[in-house]
Amino acid sequence: MIQPADSLSVATTDNVQPVSTPSGGGGWLTPARVLSWLPRNATPAQQDSAIQAHFKPSEIHWSTRPDTLHLPGHDKGRNMLDVQLPQYYREGFFSNDTLFHPELPGGRYGVAGDPVPYNVRGDNVITLLLLALFVFSVIAFSNSRMFIVRQTRSFFYSHKTDSMEVTETAVELRFQFVLAFMTCLLYSLFFYFHTIAKVGSAFVLPSEYYLIFVFLALFIVYFLLKTVAYSAVNNVFFDRRRNKEWLQTLLFITAMEGVLLFPAVMLQTYFELSLKNVETYFIIVLIIVKILTFYKCFVIFFRGKVLYIQIFLYFCALEIVPMLALWGAHDMIVSLLKINF
Repeated sequence: MIQPADSLSVATTDNVQPVSTPSGGGGWLTPARVLSWLPRNATPAQQDSAIQAHFKPSEIHWSTRPDTLHLPGHDKGRNMLDVQLPQYYREGFFSNDTLFHPELPGGRYGVAGDPVPYNVRGDNVITLLLLALFVFSVIAFSNSRMFIVRQTRSFFYSHKTDSMEVTETAVELRFQFVLAFMTCLLYSLFFYFHTIAKVGSAFVLPSEYYLIFVFLALFIVYFLLKTVAYSAVNNVFFDRRRNKEWLQTLLFITAMEGVLLFPAVMLQTYFELSLKNVETYFIIVLIIVKILTFYKCFVIFFRGKVLYIQIFLYFCALEIVPMLALWGAHDMIVSLLKINF
């Protein structure tokens, strides 16, 4: 192939020999221009040799011109890292600006959008509580399912004699206490949902989640005080065996009450069941529980005795009045903790 007279002669070895700059094509000498003189099949070593042949490292000459990045008529700026620098040099209009100080956290720029409305389904605290309740209830039920069947059969069986002794193991007692605590927590969640929907979330508490624990403590105190009141009254009018049987029955009813309330809370949380329907369900469960409590109270204490007025007085004094007092305590707590604007 005939090459032009001013082309670069390339050796066949790996090293490219320094050659003179081809004539023509004025302008600045750049690496791209030097590489364009090589053939297309030039190896990287040959390209590097050609660059080193035409470009030699030279000494860097820094600019000695004065710094003019300051106001006219003023001295040049001071170093902000200088510990001897006066405070008025460090403080200024842009001292706290995030654009002037990249190390400071920046704020939101632009117009803020509409906040996402509160949804119980996306609440991590509520989800964690319900998940813990579900796990505890499954474990307790798996260990005491035969006890539930036995207690349910004996609940509606009316014994002809008074020689009935209800025996419970320690595991069965722990199972019932876990479900009773579950009942208190479900009631506190229901009161929390009702309060947030009807009253709002403006409370003096650090977080509205503290309201759940306040209601939980309220229900624990309610069930404990009701148990103490039953024990005090029954020890006066009835024998020890009947009192023990009644306390065991009351604990079982409270435990099963939590099992009945759990589906309603789950449906409201994850399937957007309306609060009105949940309230109706809770009222129905409460009525059923009170009817069963009245039935067992009659069977244990007043069976075979013509004391119809006394049983109504007994039931109203130890069941209805504490329930009304509980609702009044709830309203009082909400009014005390609510922020009134």
